[in-house]
Amino acid sequence: MEERTRAYLRGRFGDFYRRSEVELPPRADDREWGYIPWTSGPDTTMVRHKSTLDLGNTSAFLERERPRHVYFSAGFYETPGAATMEQKNWQGSDLVFDLDADHLPSVTLGEDTYAQMLAKCKDALYRLLDFLERDFGFEDLTVTFSGGRGYHVHVRDDGVHDLEREQRREIVDYVRGNELDLDSLVREETVEGLGLKNPTNKRVLPADGGWGRRVTERLGAFADDLLERGEDDAVEYLSGMDGVGEKSARAIYNAVANNTEAVRRGNVDVHPAFLKVARKHVEETVEAENAPIDEPVTTDTNRLIRLPGTLHGGSGLRVRRLTREQLDDFDPLADAVPETFVGHDITVEVEGEHTLELLGETLTVRPGVVSVPEYAGVFLMARGNAEKAKQ
Repeated sequence: MEERTRAYLRGRFGDFYRRSEVELPPRADDREWGYIPWTSGPDTTMVRHKSTLDLGNTSAFLERERPRHVYFSAGFYETPGAATMEQKNWQGSDLVFDLDADHLPSVTLGEDTYAQMLAKCKDALYRLLDFLERDFGFEDLTVTFSGGRGYHVHVRDDGVHDLEREQRREIVDYVRGNELDLDSLVREETVEGLGLKNPTNKRVLPADGGWGRRVTERLGAFADDLLERGEDDAVEYLSGMDGVGEKSARAIYNAVANNTEAVRRGNVDVHPAFLKVARKHVEETVEAENAPIDEPVTTDTNRLIRLPGTLHGGSGLRVRRLTREQLDDFDPLADAVPETFVGHDITVEVEGEHTLELLGETLTVRPGVVSVPEYAGVFLMARGNAEKAKQ
């Protein structure tokens, strides 16, 4: 990035901060603060180990420094401005989750547009929130659009702050479905009566919640699909599964047809051959419904995370705090565009051709010196795709 471009962006970021108010997180004075200035050179330099006492009034700091990126710590400390983590004396941390669009298995880099990547990331966010709200029962959640590639979730419920790294690791493994299989999910129930001389056991999925609920719902849909197909079509379909021959396929169909409600309740012992189907559905459920979070972010009790309300120096978009009610209609490429950059054009020098989807419009920018809406120019310059044109 040329100095001319850097100076322009720094100045316009300052204009944004002069017109904006940034809300601080709870216990702001107990957290470490950091930022990246608009420095020259190929590398970015993080200024960290700062406290609010070091920075002074936050609004004045943002107007004065006009930083490229601003961060605060998930952790809080006795002495947050100390130079080393040991000297800070850790007192606890929020539980933080990070979803990055370009790390999602469903995203194809080079093919998916930025808008498509962010839409897929929102789908992953909904899955994460389902785990946090329904499985863990967390209530104090703060969701933010990161301003760049995805979303952050901050959990501040009582009881999470003292969690050590290994306990946070267990939460990561759960929402990712790491090493989850049928045997780790099922529980045994004793079946008595019904003319049985001796009690017997059956294996069932815990359909009332958690991963068991997710797998059971898929098995229920699978059972409905088989019955709708009819026996011949269902047997042909089942025979296409790995390790399932025609004889096993017919046995599976009959077991499902004769025990449909049991399958819907999570019973996987309706027939020995049905276990292959159940194991396959556990794998498919994990693949489709896990939350592909950035694991080190959640386990790191000292992690620095973007401050909501500030600008992302790699896009010029605003880091937006979102309520659950706002999330459905939130369009990051429209609702996170700062009003400061809307309403006038600037001239930039562009390398390569770029198609932007911002403020509900698609703009194709071709190489050379071009005039574009400022929000598009800021986006291109921040991403390294353009330089500020010489006046």
